[in-house]
Amino acid sequence: MKTATKTRKEPVHGFEEQYRSAFQAFAARNDEEGLIHAYELGRGGLEAGKSLLEIASLHHETLMELFNESASVERRKEFLRASAAFLGESLSPYEMAHRGFQDAARALRQLNETLEEEIKRIAHAVHDEAGQLLVAVRLALADVERELPKAQQEQVKQIDPLLDQVEAQLRRYSHELRPTILDDLGWLPAIRVLAEGVSKRANLSVRVKATFDGRLPGAAEIALYRVVQEALTNAAKHAKASQVAIQVRRSGRVLICSIRDNGAGFDPGAVQSDRRRSGLGLIGMRERLSAIGGTLSIESAPGRGTKLSIRIPVLSESSDGDSGRSRG
Repeated sequence: MKTATKTRKEPVHGFEEQYRSAFQAFAARNDEEGLIHAYELGRGGLEAGKSLLEIASLHHETLMELFNESASVERRKEFLRASAAFLGESLSPYEMAHRGFQDAARALRQLNETLEEEIKRIAHAVHDEAGQLLVAVRLALADVERELPKAQQEQVKQIDPLLDQVEAQLRRYSHELRPTILDDLGWLPAIRVLAEGVSKRANLSVRVKATFDGRLPGAAEIALYRVVQEALTNAAKHAKASQVAIQVRRSGRVLICSIRDNGAGFDPGAVQSDRRRSGLGLIGMRERLSAIGGTLSIESAPGRGTKLSIRIPVLSESSDGDSGRSRG
């Protein structure tokens, strides 16, 4: 019969083999060097993309092997004590990475809030202060017009339509920078207005269909609006799409928003690995959603359009707007 003190004699290559070998050695000796090895294995597993469930499953399998190799109750108790220490050390890098992620998410969330406040200030300046300047320009032109001969008065009047266009553009820029409807009525009305504006400007058919319209926390509503805004810009500018479908539904405690276009499509892996192609804003989308606990997945291929799937946690199970009725 094999004993627990035996270790593997064949070369150890894969992560699973290394973990088993190190755990068995630590169970036999229970020394500080074994705990250091456990920590290094945890770092290696984290870098290799091993999940916590994979580590726990591997640890359990190795522990059961040790149990099966020993009939002694006392020895099994020693295995359990050693098991707890070894697993704790191997998961330490995961705990530190998790804390680091939480700190980064908190900092990113604060940065986004600061940026949104600055955007709100700029939008207010564009709408109100620039609007007041336009009024002053109109009054000044009216004064000049009265002093001019009739022929020149007609020329000055031709400036009015141009000022009307400037005013309309300023209102549009102000709205898209920070729509007041987002704060007043919420994410869905704001997205509908955004879709209507993009549709008119880009000659793009945009359809919004929602079976959930409950309010979200402020940061979540802003993040959702910004990601949809970026996706519509991509569909019109990069993908040259003619149709976009936005669908929103709720599944349990998760809001799911999909944005599908019939544009040129792309290779997601190639775009995300090429830092020079930052126009699609995929990194920014993911960072915005990550800061609120959301995720973004991408399905696309050249010539086959693009589908973005956004998932955002919803805290409450019930909502006045979650009636399941389609609001297309």
